[in-house]
Amino acid sequence: MAADARVHILGEDILDPYGGAFKVTKGLSERFGRERVHTTPISEAAIVGVASGMALRGLRPVAEIMFGDFLTLCMDQIVNHISKWKYMYNGQVTVPLVIRTPMGGRRGYGPTHSQSIEAHFAGLPDVKMVAPSRFGDPAGLLRAAIDDDGPVLFIECKTDYPRRLVKDATADGAFAVSGGGAGYAVIHLSPRGGAAEGLLICYGGSTEVCLEAAKSLRESHGKQVEILIYTCLHPLDISPAAELVEAHGRAVVVEEGIQCFGWGSEVAARLAEEAFDFLEAPVGRVGAQLSPIGGAKTLEDSILPSAEGVARALLETWR
Repeated sequence: MAADARVHILGEDILDPYGGAFKVTKGLSERFGRERVHTTPISEAAIVGVASGMALRGLRPVAEIMFGDFLTLCMDQIVNHISKWKYMYNGQVTVPLVIRTPMGGRRGYGPTHSQSIEAHFAGLPDVKMVAPSRFGDPAGLLRAAIDDDGPVLFIECKTDYPRRLVKDATADGAFAVSGGGAGYAVIHLSPRGGAAEGLLICYGGSTEVCLEAAKSLRESHGKQVEILIYTCLHPLDISPAAELVEAHGRAVVVEEGIQCFGWGSEVAARLAEEAFDFLEAPVGRVGAQLSPIGGAKTLEDSILPSAEGVARALLETWR
C-alpha cells in the first residue's frame, strides 16, 4: 500500500483496533486511513461487486472475505462478472482484483466456517487461484497477486497464521526447501536422508499433514518421500509434478477439500495423461470425506485428511 496508491482494502471489521477476524489487516487503517481501508456492511456480494468496479476504474483493490465459506455469497460476481469482463469487452478492460480469504478447518468452527470449497471456483477463465503456505514467501505471493493484471482468488490456511515461516530447511532438518522464487513458484521439499521413493503433492495447510505423513513413512517404514507444494492451483502447471514422478513413479495428491471432484482429481488426471509411462501405480488421492465438517474435534478429525491416511495411501502404491 505504501508503494502503490492504487491499492485499497475492503472487508468486514477490518478497521483498527480490531483489524479483521484473523488480524491480517491490523494497523493498516491507522497508517493509511479510511480513504484506503474501507470497512463494509455484511454483504459479501457487495464487497466483491464494489471491489470489481474499483478494479475496472484502474485501482487495485484487495477484498477480504472473512471466511472462505462465504465465497458462495459472491459467486455470481466471480463466475459471471470478473471472470468474463476482459472477454466481453474485447480485452479493452482488465480486472486487477484480489479476493483473499481464509479457508479450511481444524479450528473447531463447525460446518459453515471450516470448509475448503476452492474447487468450486477452479477452472474459471482468467481467474487465478493462489494458495500460500508457510514455506517460501507468502508476502511475496500476495504482492504478486496484487500486481497481477487479472483477478486472483487468494486462499489462506487459517491454521497457518500463527506458524513460523520456513525458507531453507525444515526445523528437524529432514527436508531441504527449494523453489518459491518470483511469481507463483512451486515449492519442493527434498529429503536429506536419501533418495526419494515417492511424492506427496499438496498446497496450503495440507502441507502440515504431508510433513507428518513423511515422518511416519521415514521412521516406521524406512521410506523417503519428497513433497511438492503448489502455490498456483489454477491454471495448473503439471510439469513440476510430472518431472518428479519420472524418478520413482509413485505419487499421492493431498487436499483438505472434499476428495471427489476436487483439485486432486485434476492433478491425478493430468499426471495420468502426461506421465503415464513413468507411473508404477495409479496416483493416490486423499481429501476430506463427503460430509459437512463436524463441530466436535473428534468429528472434525474423522472427516478431514489425516497423516495416517496419507501415509497409508502412499504405501498402497507399493502393493
